[in-house]
Amino acid sequence: MDHVLTLIANAAEADLDDAAVAGARAALTGLGALTGTPDTLAPGIACDLPFAGLSPDQATAAAAAALPGRRIDLIAQPSAGRRKRLLVADMESTVIQQEMLEELADLVGIRERITEITWRAMNGEVDFADSVRERVGLLRGLSTDALEQVFDRVELMPGASALVATMRGNGARCVLVSGGFKFFSARVRDRLGFHDDQANDLELVDGRLTGRPVEPILDKNAKLGTLLREAGRHHIPIAETLAVGDGANDLPMIQAAGLGVAYHAKPSVAAQARARIDHTDLTALLYAQGYRHDEIRHS
Repeated sequence: MDHVLTLIANAAEADLDDAAVAGARAALTGLGALTGTPDTLAPGIACDLPFAGLSPDQATAAAAAALPGRRIDLIAQPSAGRRKRLLVADMESTVIQQEMLEELADLVGIRERITEITWRAMNGEVDFADSVRERVGLLRGLSTDALEQVFDRVELMPGASALVATMRGNGARCVLVSGGFKFFSARVRDRLGFHDDQANDLELVDGRLTGRPVEPILDKNAKLGTLLREAGRHHIPIAETLAVGDGANDLPMIQAAGLGVAYHAKPSVAAQARARIDHTDLTALLYAQGYRHDEIRHS
């Protein structure tokens, strides 16, 4: 079979049962596909269904229609080259749970205002670079002590450690790329073991934010550029790359990667991505590459 559909359930629920797999298989065969024997990657959590004769989009849509109300993520793709050699991951709301400018805004009582700007930018409603300038401008005068204080709030996204440790342990290059700030991304890079990080810089004078980011601002084109540059520099075909993110500034790299995934993404991003994770955590990206439960590393 030249394609595979991976069904992934939330680990806490572990409700990927035989009926769900059979329902997805019947939906594919109902459209004329040939299907192979399902292969369990993690009992109750993840299963591969080999198929041929349908496009990935058709297979995903058919399986989704057959599983109404089931909290199961579906990723269909070619079988060849599933294990990727390059991971490029967004940071905020993808690898970590926070949006760091919102955390800084919380210190000065303007979180709601910053959150609204962030959401509109991530949904593609306003220019990302302009939104960065506007949000940073509202934080003028904050001290570097505030940056340290909010970094203590950082919580890793479930599955983030496993994703990086497993891919890196199997020879993949892992790069963190953020429209946020180097002050935070460098620390997250070191905590998780990413090989490198790319992010924006905040302008500081006498230990305080001036209200201006350092230009040029790392935006969607820079994120795409990171994917292409890293792939070229390390002689990795684009088909063997994985990109993941949640916002509009992630969309170009998601659409360009061999496997591009919208992770709990903003509506406009999820609608345009070829693959999406809505219900499960970042270990889903490992199951999508065919890793089995006992192959997943946690450190």
